Amino acid sequence: MDRQRNTITYQDLLQKLHALQDTTYRDFHKKLLKNDRLNLIGVRIPRLRALAKEFKADVDYLLTFPDEYYEITFIKCTATGMLPFDEFCKRVDVLVPLLDNWATCDCFRAPCIKKNREAFLPYLKNYLSDEREFVRRYGLVTLLSSYMTGEYLPLIFQSVTQCGDEPYYVMMAAAWLIAEVLTKFYEEGFSFMQQNAMPVKMHNRAIQKACESYRLSPEQKAQLKKLKR
Repeated sequence: MDRQRNTITYQDLLQKLHALQDTTYRDFHKKLLKNDRLNLIGVRIPRLRALAKEFKADVDYLLTFPDEYYEITFIKCTATGMLPFDEFCKRVDVLVPLLDNWATCDCFRAPCIKKNREAFLPYLKNYLSDEREFVRRYGLVTLLSSYMTGEYLPLIFQSVTQCGDEPYYVMMAAAWLIAEVLTKFYEEGFSFMQQNAMPVKMHNRAIQKACESYRLSPEQKAQLKKLKR
């Protein structure tokens, strides 16, 4: 750990990132992110994940680096997501407020949560009730990645009904979440859709996304389309 701290400085990491730069990818990805405030170097996600592994044993040192580039924050989140549950929880509240785009938010996943769902619920519920767009989106995508089981369907349904059509990235995450429910728990998801408990835009977007999935049958898709509002 000490050797890594002495050899990989913030400037060293920036040099590594610039050596991996793909300007075509940078320009394309920046358009997708739709956030002019972000500074992108232009490094593809598999490369960022590989760099994050280098800091897995020394995450706290990594967290001292400034967040002036999209890639730095991405690496921080990815490295922290690799930690054991107790270590992850010590740092997650520092990182979630840094989320300012859908890509970093959606890729910030921690496999340890699945084995500790009940223990993580207090954190999750705080994020789901937060007013910041990407903090709330993080709560929703965490439900999708770590809580997609029959036991937690009531929490999922409750969480999306508390979301409105705005902000946009919260609405889209909620629609994505329900679309995933429909592909895995069709009967329960269809019953929920029949209640018209979500705003119209979110409701219709969930149907659209579910119908784009190959996991639903033509009959199920036709049934869902009849529920469009």
